[in-house]
Amino acid sequence: MSRLTIWGGAGEHGRSSYLLQGKDSRNGILLDCGVKKEGPGEYPLLDTDIIPHLQAVFLSHAHEDHSIALPLLYKHGYRGKVWTTRSTSLQLPDYFEAWDKYVAAQSAPLPYEETDKEAIQFKYLEEYVSPQTWLTLAPNLRVQWGRSGHLAGSVWLGLEWEDKTVFFSGDYTEESQLLTADTPAIMEAEAKNVADLSIIDAAYGADPDEQLVKLQQLEIAIHNTLQKGGSVLLPVPIHGRSQELIVWANECFPDHQLIVEEALVAPLRALSNKVEWLKEDAIQRVNALFNRKSLCVVSNSDERAKAMLNLKGAIVFTNDGMMQSAKAQEYFHQLSVSPDNHVIFTGHLAAGSFGHRLVEQAMIGESSSVRCTVSLIRYKVHQGLPDIRKMLQTIPSHRTVLVHAPKPHIDQVASILKGEGFTGLYSLQPGSTLSF
Repeated sequence: MSRLTIWGGAGEHGRSSYLLQGKDSRNGILLDCGVKKEGPGEYPLLDTDIIPHLQAVFLSHAHEDHSIALPLLYKHGYRGKVWTTRSTSLQLPDYFEAWDKYVAAQSAPLPYEETDKEAIQFKYLEEYVSPQTWLTLAPNLRVQWGRSGHLAGSVWLGLEWEDKTVFFSGDYTEESQLLTADTPAIMEAEAKNVADLSIIDAAYGADPDEQLVKLQQLEIAIHNTLQKGGSVLLPVPIHGRSQELIVWANECFPDHQLIVEEALVAPLRALSNKVEWLKEDAIQRVNALFNRKSLCVVSNSDERAKAMLNLKGAIVFTNDGMMQSAKAQEYFHQLSVSPDNHVIFTGHLAAGSFGHRLVEQAMIGESSSVRCTVSLIRYKVHQGLPDIRKMLQTIPSHRTVLVHAPKPHIDQVASILKGEGFTGLYSLQPGSTLSF
Protein backbone atom coordinates (compact mmCIF):
# COMPACT_ATOMS: atom_id res chain seq x y z
CA MET A 1 0.00 0.00 0.00
CA SER A 2 0.98 3.60 -0.60
CA ARG A 3 0.32 6.40 1.84
CA LEU A 4 -0.63 10.08 1.72
CA THR A 5 0.49 12.27 4.63
CA ILE A 6 -0.92 15.77 5.01
CA TRP A 7 1.93 18.14 5.83
CA GLY A 8 -0.53 21.01 5.33
CA GLY A 9 -3.42 22.23 3.18
CA ALA A 10 -6.24 19.82 4.11
CA GLY A 11 -8.73 21.11 6.66
CA GLU A 12 -7.28 24.60 6.33
CA HIS A 13 -6.62 27.39 3.84
CA GLY A 14 -2.84 27.53 3.43
CA ARG A 15 0.47 25.63 3.56
CA SER A 16 -0.45 23.16 0.83
CA SER A 17 1.95 20.23 1.18
CA TYR A 18 1.14 16.58 0.41
CA LEU A 19 3.60 13.72 0.87
CA LEU A 20 3.21 10.48 -1.10
CA GLN A 21 5.10 7.42 0.13
CA GLY A 22 5.31 3.99 -1.43
CA LYS A 23 6.75 0.62 -0.52
CA ASP A 24 9.97 2.16 0.74
CA SER A 25 8.52 4.66 3.21
CA ARG A 26 11.76 6.66 3.30
CA ASN A 27 11.36 7.61 -0.35
CA GLY A 28 8.51 9.81 -1.45
CA ILE A 29 7.10 12.51 -3.66
CA LEU A 30 6.03 15.94 -2.44
CA LEU A 31 3.25 18.02 -3.99
CA ASP A 32 3.68 21.72 -3.09
CA CYS A 33 5.34 23.20 -0.01
CA GLY A 34 3.60 26.38 1.10
CA VAL A 35 2.91 28.54 4.14
CA LYS A 36 -0.10 29.82 6.04
CA LYS A 37 -0.38 33.59 6.53
CA GLU A 38 -1.45 33.65 10.15
CA GLY A 39 0.48 34.99 13.13
CA PRO A 40 4.23 34.75 12.48
CA GLY A 41 3.50 32.30 9.67
CA GLU A 42 2.71 28.60 9.82
CA TYR A 43 4.86 26.12 7.92
CA PRO A 44 4.24 22.54 6.79
CA LEU A 45 4.59 19.68 9.28
CA LEU A 46 7.78 18.50 7.62
CA ASP A 47 9.48 15.23 8.56
CA THR A 48 13.15 16.14 8.19
CA ASP A 49 14.18 12.46 8.09
CA ILE A 50 12.23 11.99 4.85
CA ILE A 51 13.23 15.19 3.03
CA PRO A 52 16.75 14.08 1.89
CA HIS A 53 15.23 10.95 0.32
CA LEU A 54 12.42 12.57 -1.68
CA GLN A 55 12.39 11.26 -5.23
CA ALA A 56 10.77 14.39 -6.68
CA VAL A 57 9.05 17.63 -5.68
CA PHE A 58 6.28 19.23 -7.76
CA LEU A 59 5.04 22.82 -7.47
CA SER A 60 1.59 23.63 -8.84
CA HIS A 61 1.97 27.43 -8.82
CA ALA A 62 3.68 30.40 -7.18
CA HIS A 63 1.16 31.58 -4.58
CA GLU A 64 2.74 31.68 -1.13
CA ASP A 65 0.42 29.06 0.35
CA HIS A 66 1.88 26.56 -2.13
CA SER A 67 5.50 27.64 -2.55
CA ILE A 68 7.17 29.65 0.20
CA ALA A 69 8.36 26.73 2.35
CA LEU A 70 10.42 25.26 -0.53
CA PRO A 71 13.69 26.60 0.98
CA LEU A 72 13.07 24.41 4.03
CA LEU A 73 13.42 21.34 1.82
CA TYR A 74 16.91 22.40 0.77
CA LYS A 75 17.80 23.42 4.32
CA HIS A 76 16.98 19.89 5.45
CA GLY A 77 18.85 18.04 2.75
CA TYR A 78 16.81 17.84 -0.45
CA ARG A 79 19.17 18.06 -3.42
CA GLY A 80 16.82 17.28 -6.28
CA LYS A 81 14.83 19.50 -8.60
CA VAL A 82 11.44 21.18 -8.22
CA TRP A 83 9.27 20.36 -11.22
CA THR A 84 7.08 23.32 -12.16
CA THR A 85 6.72 25.82 -15.04
CA ARG A 86 9.01 28.65 -16.05
CA SER A 87 6.25 31.23 -15.47
CA THR A 88 5.86 29.97 -11.92
CA SER A 89 9.57 30.22 -11.18
CA LEU A 90 9.64 33.81 -12.49
CA GLN A 91 6.77 34.81 -10.19
CA LEU A 92 8.34 33.32 -7.05
CA PRO A 93 10.70 36.25 -6.22
CA ASP A 94 7.68 38.55 -5.78
CA TYR A 95 6.15 36.15 -3.30
CA PHE A 96 9.37 35.55 -1.38
CA GLU A 97 9.86 39.32 -1.07
CA ALA A 98 6.28 39.80 0.16
CA TRP A 99 6.65 36.93 2.65
CA ASP A 100 9.92 38.34 4.01
CA LYS A 101 8.17 41.67 4.65
CA TYR A 102 5.19 39.97 6.26
CA VAL A 103 7.35 37.95 8.66
CA ALA A 104 9.45 41.01 9.50
CA ALA A 105 6.27 42.95 10.31
CA GLN A 106 5.37 40.20 12.79
CA SER A 107 8.82 40.59 14.42
CA ALA A 108 9.39 36.91 13.69
CA PRO A 109 12.41 35.11 12.22
CA LEU A 110 12.43 33.21 8.96
CA PRO A 111 13.10 29.49 9.47
CA TYR A 112 15.55 29.39 6.54
CA GLU A 113 18.43 31.42 5.13
CA GLU A 114 18.80 33.28 1.85
CA THR A 115 21.21 30.55 0.73
CA ASP A 116 18.37 28.01 1.08
CA LYS A 117 16.28 30.05 -1.38
CA GLU A 118 19.22 30.26 -3.76
CA ALA A 119 19.67 26.47 -3.57
CA ILE A 120 16.28 25.78 -5.17
CA GLN A 121 16.70 24.17 -8.59
CA PHE A 122 13.89 23.98 -11.12
CA LYS A 123 12.95 21.84 -14.07
CA TYR A 124 10.23 23.13 -16.35
CA LEU A 125 7.47 20.74 -17.35
CA GLU A 126 6.54 22.60 -20.54
CA GLU A 127 10.10 22.32 -21.85
CA TYR A 128 9.90 18.53 -21.74
CA VAL A 129 6.35 17.75 -22.80
CA SER A 130 3.17 19.52 -23.91
CA PRO A 131 0.01 19.62 -21.75
CA GLN A 132 -1.92 16.39 -21.26
CA THR A 133 1.00 14.23 -22.41
CA TRP A 134 2.86 11.71 -20.24
CA LEU A 135 6.52 12.30 -19.37
CA THR A 136 8.68 9.53 -17.89
CA LEU A 137 10.89 10.89 -15.09
CA ALA A 138 12.07 7.54 -13.69
CA PRO A 139 11.27 3.85 -14.21
CA ASN A 140 8.60 4.09 -11.49
CA LEU A 141 7.36 7.64 -12.21
CA ARG A 142 5.46 9.31 -15.03
CA VAL A 143 3.85 12.74 -14.88
CA GLN A 144 1.26 14.58 -16.91
CA TRP A 145 0.36 18.26 -16.48
CA GLY A 146 -2.30 20.66 -17.66
CA ARG A 147 -3.09 24.36 -17.30
CA SER A 148 -5.29 24.98 -14.25
CA GLY A 149 -6.64 28.48 -15.04
CA HIS A 150 -5.56 29.90 -11.67
CA LEU A 151 -2.38 31.78 -12.66
CA ALA A 152 -0.25 32.05 -15.76
CA GLY A 153 1.95 29.01 -15.15
CA SER A 154 -0.34 27.18 -12.71
CA VAL A 155 -0.88 23.46 -13.36
CA TRP A 156 -2.73 20.36 -12.32
CA LEU A 157 -0.76 17.11 -12.19
CA GLY A 158 -1.37 13.46 -12.96
CA LEU A 159 1.15 10.93 -11.63
CA GLU A 160 1.73 7.27 -12.36
CA TRP A 161 3.98 6.19 -9.53
CA GLU A 162 4.77 2.73 -8.23
CA ASP A 163 1.71 1.22 -9.92
CA LYS A 164 -0.56 3.92 -8.47
CA THR A 165 -2.37 6.71 -10.32
CA VAL A 166 -2.64 10.03 -8.50
CA PHE A 167 -4.37 13.25 -9.54
CA PHE A 168 -3.59 16.63 -7.94
CA SER A 169 -5.75 19.54 -9.07
CA GLY A 170 -3.60 22.31 -7.62
CA ASP A 171 -5.75 25.45 -7.53
CA TYR A 172 -8.18 25.02 -10.40
CA THR A 173 -10.84 27.04 -12.18
CA GLU A 174 -12.43 26.94 -15.60
CA GLU A 175 -13.97 30.40 -15.10
CA SER A 176 -10.95 32.66 -15.58
CA GLN A 177 -11.57 35.55 -17.97
CA LEU A 178 -8.03 35.61 -19.33
CA LEU A 179 -6.47 32.20 -18.64
CA THR A 180 -7.23 28.93 -20.33
CA ALA A 181 -7.62 25.63 -18.46
CA ASP A 182 -7.07 22.09 -19.68
CA THR A 183 -9.76 19.65 -18.59
CA PRO A 184 -8.04 16.88 -16.62
CA ALA A 185 -8.14 13.64 -18.59
CA ILE A 186 -5.36 11.52 -17.11
CA MET A 187 -7.31 8.26 -17.36
CA GLU A 188 -8.25 8.38 -21.04
CA ALA A 189 -5.23 6.64 -22.52
CA GLU A 190 -4.70 4.19 -19.67
CA ALA A 191 -6.02 0.73 -18.93
CA LYS A 192 -7.34 1.87 -15.56
CA ASN A 193 -10.47 3.99 -15.55
CA VAL A 194 -10.36 5.00 -11.88
CA ALA A 195 -7.50 6.84 -10.14
CA ASP A 196 -6.19 5.45 -6.88
CA LEU A 197 -6.06 8.89 -5.22
CA SER A 198 -7.20 12.42 -6.06
CA ILE A 199 -6.40 15.60 -4.12
CA ILE A 200 -8.95 18.20 -5.22
CA ASP A 201 -9.29 21.94 -4.68
CA ALA A 202 -12.50 22.61 -2.71
CA ALA A 203 -11.60 26.08 -1.45
CA TYR A 204 -15.10 27.55 -1.88
CA GLY A 205 -16.85 24.71 -0.13
CA ALA A 206 -20.58 24.47 -0.80
CA ASP A 207 -20.76 27.84 -2.59
CA PRO A 208 -22.99 27.20 -5.65
CA ASP A 209 -22.36 30.45 -7.56
CA GLU A 210 -20.80 30.74 -10.99
CA GLN A 211 -18.31 33.48 -11.80
CA LEU A 212 -21.00 35.47 -13.61
CA VAL A 213 -22.97 35.80 -10.37
CA LYS A 214 -19.91 37.08 -8.51
CA LEU A 215 -19.15 39.62 -11.23
CA GLN A 216 -22.73 40.87 -11.22
CA GLN A 217 -22.52 41.41 -7.46
CA LEU A 218 -19.22 43.23 -7.86
CA GLU A 219 -20.49 45.38 -10.72
CA ILE A 220 -23.57 46.47 -8.77
CA ALA A 221 -21.51 47.38 -5.69
CA ILE A 222 -19.00 49.43 -7.70
CA HIS A 223 -21.71 51.09 -9.82
CA ASN A 224 -23.66 52.16 -6.73
CA THR A 225 -20.54 53.69 -5.18
CA LEU A 226 -19.48 55.55 -8.32
CA GLN A 227 -23.00 56.82 -8.92
CA LYS A 228 -22.95 58.76 -5.67
CA GLY A 229 -19.49 60.19 -6.38
CA GLY A 230 -17.56 57.79 -4.18
CA SER A 231 -14.43 55.84 -5.01
CA VAL A 232 -13.73 52.11 -4.76
CA LEU A 233 -10.56 50.47 -3.43
CA LEU A 234 -9.80 46.89 -4.46
CA PRO A 235 -6.81 45.34 -2.65
CA VAL A 236 -5.60 42.37 -4.74
CA PRO A 237 -2.59 40.00 -4.89
CA ILE A 238 0.29 40.74 -7.28
CA HIS A 239 -0.52 37.86 -9.64
CA GLY A 240 -3.83 36.17 -10.48
CA ARG A 241 -7.25 37.67 -9.99
CA SER A 242 -5.72 41.16 -9.88
CA GLN A 243 -4.98 41.28 -13.61
CA GLU A 244 -8.38 39.83 -14.49
CA LEU A 245 -10.23 42.34 -12.33
CA ILE A 246 -8.31 45.29 -13.75
CA VAL A 247 -9.19 44.24 -17.31
CA TRP A 248 -12.79 43.62 -16.28
CA ALA A 249 -13.06 47.03 -14.59
CA ASN A 250 -11.68 48.69 -17.72
CA GLU A 251 -14.50 47.16 -19.76
CA CYS A 252 -17.33 47.67 -17.25
CA PHE A 253 -16.53 51.23 -16.21
CA PRO A 254 -15.04 53.02 -19.24
CA ASP A 255 -15.94 56.53 -18.03
CA HIS A 256 -14.20 56.44 -14.65
CA GLN A 257 -10.59 56.85 -13.68
CA LEU A 258 -8.58 53.69 -12.96
CA ILE A 259 -5.69 54.12 -10.55
CA VAL A 260 -3.45 51.04 -10.57
CA GLU A 261 -0.16 50.23 -8.87
CA GLU A 262 2.74 49.48 -11.22
CA ALA A 263 3.33 46.22 -9.34
CA LEU A 264 -0.02 45.02 -10.73
CA VAL A 265 0.49 46.44 -14.22
CA ALA A 266 3.87 44.77 -14.79
CA PRO A 267 2.37 41.24 -14.80
CA LEU A 268 -0.25 42.45 -17.31
CA ARG A 269 2.50 43.63 -19.66
CA ALA A 270 4.28 40.31 -19.18
CA LEU A 271 1.24 38.38 -20.41
CA SER A 272 2.25 39.21 -23.99
CA ASN A 273 5.09 36.70 -23.50
CA LYS A 274 2.79 34.05 -22.00
CA VAL A 275 0.23 33.57 -24.75
CA GLU A 276 0.33 29.79 -24.28
CA TRP A 277 -1.49 30.30 -20.97
CA LEU A 278 -4.14 32.68 -22.31
CA LYS A 279 -7.53 32.61 -23.97
CA GLU A 280 -7.65 33.80 -27.57
CA ASP A 281 -8.97 37.30 -26.85
CA ALA A 282 -6.87 37.97 -23.73
CA ILE A 283 -4.10 40.05 -25.32
CA GLN A 284 -6.63 42.17 -27.19
CA ARG A 285 -8.46 42.88 -23.93
CA VAL A 286 -5.22 43.76 -22.13
CA ASN A 287 -4.16 46.11 -24.94
CA ALA A 288 -7.51 47.89 -24.70
CA LEU A 289 -6.69 48.67 -21.07
CA PHE A 290 -3.36 50.25 -22.00
CA ASN A 291 -5.09 52.40 -24.61
CA ARG A 292 -7.40 53.85 -21.95
CA LYS A 293 -6.89 57.59 -21.46
CA SER A 294 -8.13 57.54 -17.88
CA LEU A 295 -5.61 54.91 -16.71
CA CYS A 296 -3.26 56.23 -14.02
CA VAL A 297 -0.35 53.93 -13.17
CA VAL A 298 1.53 54.82 -9.97
CA SER A 299 4.89 53.47 -8.89
CA ASN A 300 6.06 55.67 -5.99
CA SER A 301 4.75 57.73 -3.07
CA ASP A 302 4.78 61.03 -4.97
CA GLU A 303 2.72 59.60 -7.85
CA ARG A 304 0.43 57.94 -5.33
CA ALA A 305 -0.18 61.19 -3.44
CA LYS A 306 -0.85 63.08 -6.67
CA ALA A 307 -3.33 60.46 -7.88
CA MET A 308 -5.23 60.59 -4.61
CA LEU A 309 -5.68 64.38 -4.59
CA ASN A 310 -9.33 65.35 -4.90
CA LEU A 311 -10.15 61.69 -5.44
CA LYS A 312 -13.73 61.24 -6.61
CA GLY A 313 -15.42 58.58 -8.69
CA ALA A 314 -12.32 56.42 -9.22
CA ILE A 315 -11.53 52.71 -9.03
CA VAL A 316 -8.25 52.07 -7.24
CA PHE A 317 -6.26 48.81 -7.36
CA THR A 318 -3.44 48.24 -4.89
CA ASN A 319 -1.35 45.10 -4.43
CA ASP A 320 -1.73 43.13 -1.18
CA GLY A 321 -5.05 41.33 -1.14
CA MET A 322 -5.22 41.19 2.68
CA MET A 323 -4.11 44.83 3.08
CA GLN A 324 -1.22 44.01 5.41
CA SER A 325 1.27 46.41 3.83
CA ALA A 326 1.76 50.08 4.71
CA LYS A 327 1.03 51.06 1.11
CA ALA A 328 -2.32 49.29 1.00
CA GLN A 329 -3.27 50.70 4.39
CA GLU A 330 -2.33 54.19 3.23
CA TYR A 331 -4.94 53.94 0.47
CA PHE A 332 -7.46 52.63 2.96
CA HIS A 333 -6.94 55.43 5.47
CA GLN A 334 -7.47 58.05 2.76
CA LEU A 335 -10.69 56.48 1.55
CA SER A 336 -12.06 55.39 4.93
CA VAL A 337 -12.94 58.92 6.04
CA SER A 338 -15.91 59.24 3.65
CA PRO A 339 -19.12 57.19 3.80
CA ASP A 340 -19.37 57.52 0.01
CA ASN A 341 -16.31 55.30 -0.55
CA HIS A 342 -16.19 51.51 -0.65
CA VAL A 343 -13.39 49.01 0.05
CA ILE A 344 -14.03 45.64 -1.58
CA PHE A 345 -12.01 42.52 -0.83
CA THR A 346 -12.31 39.77 -3.43
CA GLY A 347 -10.45 36.76 -2.01
CA HIS A 348 -9.28 34.84 1.04
CA LEU A 349 -8.52 36.87 4.18
CA ALA A 350 -6.35 35.11 6.73
CA ALA A 351 -7.56 35.25 10.32
CA GLY A 352 -6.02 38.24 12.07
CA SER A 353 -5.05 40.06 8.88
CA PHE A 354 -5.89 43.75 8.50
CA GLY A 355 -8.49 42.95 5.84
CA HIS A 356 -10.05 40.16 7.90
CA ARG A 357 -10.47 42.49 10.88
CA LEU A 358 -12.09 45.17 8.71
CA VAL A 359 -14.60 42.72 7.24
CA GLU A 360 -15.38 41.25 10.66
CA GLN A 361 -15.94 44.72 12.10
CA ALA A 362 -18.15 45.69 9.16
CA MET A 363 -20.29 42.56 9.60
CA ILE A 364 -21.09 43.41 13.21
CA GLY A 365 -21.02 47.20 12.79
CA GLU A 366 -18.29 47.52 15.39
CA SER A 367 -15.84 50.13 14.05
CA SER A 368 -16.82 53.76 14.53
CA SER A 369 -13.58 55.12 13.05
CA VAL A 370 -14.20 53.58 9.59
CA ARG A 371 -16.85 55.57 7.75
CA CYS A 372 -16.58 53.92 4.34
CA THR A 373 -18.33 50.71 3.36
CA VAL A 374 -16.28 47.50 3.63
CA SER A 375 -17.35 44.35 1.75
CA LEU A 376 -16.14 40.90 0.76
CA ILE A 377 -17.32 39.92 -2.73
CA ARG A 378 -15.42 36.86 -3.88
CA TYR A 379 -13.96 36.61 -7.38
CA LYS A 380 -13.71 32.93 -8.31
CA VAL A 381 -10.23 31.50 -8.68
CA HIS A 382 -11.02 28.17 -6.99
CA GLN A 383 -13.74 25.54 -7.07
CA GLY A 384 -17.17 25.67 -5.48
CA LEU A 385 -19.68 22.85 -5.19
CA PRO A 386 -20.67 22.53 -8.89
CA ASP A 387 -16.99 22.57 -9.92
CA ILE A 388 -16.03 19.93 -7.37
CA ARG A 389 -18.89 17.74 -8.53
CA LYS A 390 -17.78 18.07 -12.15
CA MET A 391 -14.17 17.20 -11.29
CA LEU A 392 -15.26 14.10 -9.38
CA GLN A 393 -17.14 12.98 -12.48
CA THR A 394 -14.18 13.79 -14.76
CA ILE A 395 -11.58 12.04 -12.59
CA PRO A 396 -13.31 9.17 -10.77
CA SER A 397 -11.12 7.95 -7.92
CA HIS A 398 -11.15 5.25 -5.28
CA ARG A 399 -10.17 7.89 -2.70
CA THR A 400 -10.61 11.64 -3.04
CA VAL A 401 -9.26 14.12 -0.49
CA LEU A 402 -11.00 17.51 -0.60
CA VAL A 403 -8.63 20.31 0.42
CA HIS A 404 -7.91 24.04 0.67
CA ALA A 405 -10.70 24.99 3.09
CA PRO A 406 -11.42 24.72 6.84
CA LYS A 407 -12.52 21.25 7.86
CA PRO A 408 -16.14 22.19 8.70
CA HIS A 409 -16.55 23.50 5.14
CA ILE A 410 -15.06 20.30 3.69
CA ASP A 411 -17.26 18.20 5.97
CA GLN A 412 -20.31 20.01 4.60
CA VAL A 413 -19.27 19.48 0.97
CA ALA A 414 -18.48 15.82 1.57
CA SER A 415 -21.86 15.32 3.23
CA ILE A 416 -23.72 16.90 0.31
CA LEU A 417 -21.81 14.89 -2.28
CA LYS A 418 -22.16 11.61 -0.38
CA GLY A 419 -25.89 12.26 -0.34
CA GLU A 420 -25.71 12.46 -4.14
CA GLY A 421 -24.03 9.05 -4.34
CA PHE A 422 -20.34 9.97 -4.51
CA THR A 423 -18.11 7.62 -2.55
CA GLY A 424 -14.55 7.56 -1.23
CA LEU A 425 -14.53 11.22 -0.10
CA TYR A 426 -12.18 12.28 2.72
CA SER A 427 -12.01 15.37 4.90
CA LEU A 428 -8.56 15.33 6.52
CA GLN A 429 -6.35 17.63 8.62
CA PRO A 430 -2.63 18.44 8.89
CA GLY A 431 -0.91 15.36 10.27
CA SER A 432 -3.52 12.94 8.90
CA THR A 433 -2.51 9.92 6.82
CA LEU A 434 -4.45 7.90 4.26
CA SER A 435 -3.48 4.57 2.74
CA PHE A 436 -4.33 4.05 -0.94
